[in-house]
Amino acid sequence: MVTMTSADSALKEFYLGAVAEQLNTAVNPLLARIRQSTADVWGKEVRRLAQYGVNGGVGAGTEEGELPASGGNNYEQFVTTLKNLYGTVEISDKAVRASENSAGAFVDLLNAEMEGLVRASAFNFGRMLFGDGSGVLCKVASASGTEVTADSVQNLIEGMTVDILGEGGTAISGAAGRRILSLDREGKKFTLSGAALTGVTEGCLVCVQGSYGLELTGLGAIFKDTGTLYGLDRSTHKWLIPHMVEKVGTITEEKLQAALDKLEETAGSRVNFIVCSWGVKRALASALASSRIPIETEVLAGGYRAITYNGIPVVADRFCPAGTMYLLNTDDFCLHQLCDWKWLEGDDGRVLRQVPGKPLYTATLVKYADLICTRPCGQAQLSGITEG
Repeated sequence: MVTMTSADSALKEFYLGAVAEQLNTAVNPLLARIRQSTADVWGKEVRRLAQYGVNGGVGAGTEEGELPASGGNNYEQFVTTLKNLYGTVEISDKAVRASENSAGAFVDLLNAEMEGLVRASAFNFGRMLFGDGSGVLCKVASASGTEVTADSVQNLIEGMTVDILGEGGTAISGAAGRRILSLDREGKKFTLSGAALTGVTEGCLVCVQGSYGLELTGLGAIFKDTGTLYGLDRSTHKWLIPHMVEKVGTITEEKLQAALDKLEETAGSRVNFIVCSWGVKRALASALASSRIPIETEVLAGGYRAITYNGIPVVADRFCPAGTMYLLNTDDFCLHQLCDWKWLEGDDGRVLRQVPGKPLYTATLVKYADLICTRPCGQAQLSGITEG
């Protein structure tokens, strides 16, 4: 007979490994290319030494003259706080009891919940990779009743639970914990659960529930030329600034190759992964076809299929900003983590716990991690590309 105890055991013994593998390799092709490590984690922080420039102990001299003065490598310490990543599944007591006499029905129940968790995680963790760590999904253009018009709905999906905050991240009464009921992608509108909104005006921030300022240090935070990154000021550490070209217009082989050459020339970086928006991928494929360059394909980890340019996979991602292409050396990236995905366990060792006052049981997967790029100057961004 199926019980909550057997459900708890199944989540621990059979599902954890498989779900962790999917979350690490199958939710996003870029994430699958990034190394994951428990190194350089100190308490609640990641502290990573990053080398820049070259060793200074090299020089020429006379036959009997002084040897070159020693000059060690240049290092700076990156410091970032581990971000708390969660994924929760929910099982009703009724559903468990309905399947307690059928092992097959019980397995189907757990499979459905795990598949739902992976789908939700694929959306949110993929989105975070391109974010700036703020957790802001979009900004409000206007609001009427429970309908909100935004500047973009690229990062939204039905069922997501969001908070609407003031421009500075201040709370707005009654605007937190709202679920997105429907989404008009063409009109850039979405409808929220609950009563009519009050105090929500143009410029307000839409964020994932409870996540404001707490998400991964994604590409949006790395590809900037001002401010700080990992505790260092870009104004005094120019090597923290990636190569960025704006207003590219029509993408051509020459423009793409120029960016690749620039990275190799100035930073000795060899790009091994290109990610762009779907429109940019179409424009690139058209440009390569016009140049009569054979378009080859490659199957990446996780089963993703990509076209290639000079052997470099080119992947389209739904969360990549429109008109944008990132040229990355993924060897410079690492997801530093306290541990891999684990179930959040109670004092009794159980992972399934009853929601107080409700006939529901929840289990939560956790990972404490953050993304670090040790050589930002070895990466490039092309923006303002005319999409196909």
